[in-house]
Amino acid sequence: MHLEPSPKPSDLEKAVSVFVQCRPRLFGIAYRVLGSVAEAEDVVQEVWLRWQKTDRCAVVSPVAFLSSATTRLAINVAQSARVRRETYIGPWLPEPVDTSADPEVGAQRGEVLELALLLVLEKLSPAERAAYILREAFDYGYPEIAEILRRSVVNVRKIVSRARRRLSEEQRGSVDAAEHRRLLNAFVSAARTGDVAALEALLTPDVVSLSDGNGIRGAARVPVLGPARVANLATAHPRFWRDADVRLVDANGCTGVMIYRDGEPSAILALAASREGIHRVMWVFSQSKIAAFLGTRFRYASRALPHVGVPTG
Repeated sequence: MHLEPSPKPSDLEKAVSVFVQCRPRLFGIAYRVLGSVAEAEDVVQEVWLRWQKTDRCAVVSPVAFLSSATTRLAINVAQSARVRRETYIGPWLPEPVDTSADPEVGAQRGEVLELALLLVLEKLSPAERAAYILREAFDYGYPEIAEILRRSVVNVRKIVSRARRRLSEEQRGSVDAAEHRRLLNAFVSAARTGDVAALEALLTPDVVSLSDGNGIRGAARVPVLGPARVANLATAHPRFWRDADVRLVDANGCTGVMIYRDGEPSAILALAASREGIHRVMWVFSQSKIAAFLGTRFRYASRALPHVGVPTG
């Protein structure tokens, strides 16, 4: 019986060192493509397993190899995720990540991380999304992206250009961090006191409220449109705010709110705003997504080295 020779300890140590150094970037790519912490973690773990089995002596650029593997795997997972999300009850929102420990989640440009933008990215095909993310968030050159996606440079340029055009139609200029926090505080204050008029004054005419609960009781199962309806929804259940403990959090590079009831986290509130006011209100009620958010707080606080065959998140 022929047994494959085991890698030398020094080889494994070097493989682990390279992977750990790249891991924030790999998670950042996978998370932006997938909008899911758990799915991104699964992709990164699979890349680690592949990295162990690879003939690393033949790899010219470990970063390029790992980035390519991550991107291709994330695209595959995104394609199957589309089918799974067809059975999701109510609006689907990306899983927020706590960026207080690592504001850019491995990106060179952290702005391609906001929940509202990730939601718009869902309208692109997985390949378009990956090309845009590699270019705009991580500053990859077109030849590099073409090699990763196995397409021509001309085709990649067209994909990124098309994605930019489509996103520009959906996006609007955002406010700075101080104004964003002011609007968030004003929204929560008005909602807690039931001041519908004050709420409406904060909202744009085309404001939309999305509640991600996957069927949980109390979460709106359809998008709520217009200032009057959004304001009424935020104040419709006084018990929701009564005795609630509201804490500011750093969600995807923006200030958000975690709402606790009886000491347990019950919802995350995030907003998207422009100079005209708040144009998107996003409620995350899904307990699995809230748990994932809380879990990301420790992702970079303790970066234990992955074990051979069983890497840590």
